[in-house]
Amino acid sequence: MAGEHDLQVGTRTLARDRDGYLKQLSEWDREVATALAAEADITLGDEHWAVIDVLRAFYAEHRLSPATRVLVKAVGKALGPDKGTSAYLMQLFPSKQSPALIIARIAGLPRPTNCF
Repeated sequence: MAGEHDLQVGTRTLARDRDGYLKQLSEWDREVATALAAEADITLGDEHWAVIDVLRAFYAEHRLSPATRVLVKAVGKALGPDKGTSAYLMQLFPSKQSPALIIARIAGLPRPTNCF
């Protein structure tokens, strides 16, 4: 039985918490990311994927989802200073929430603990 927060991707039903983050990080793939982004009215392009890849690499190394300030620094280091800004992330991932929150959700990672 599907829960009220579950996400349907193809034939898969993925459990999510009340904030929309995957309960099982291992269920994430590009198809899941595309579905999560679509919920936020975001169509993922190469620039989005580059940021998602940076965030997933950061998580793999540090085992945490960074708040926006740390995410901005990581993106700047990996993709160049012109992309290492909050404005750049907000342009790619427009939301009423912090960019770190929406990007972590789409990247299939836990909610950053220092973001509101």
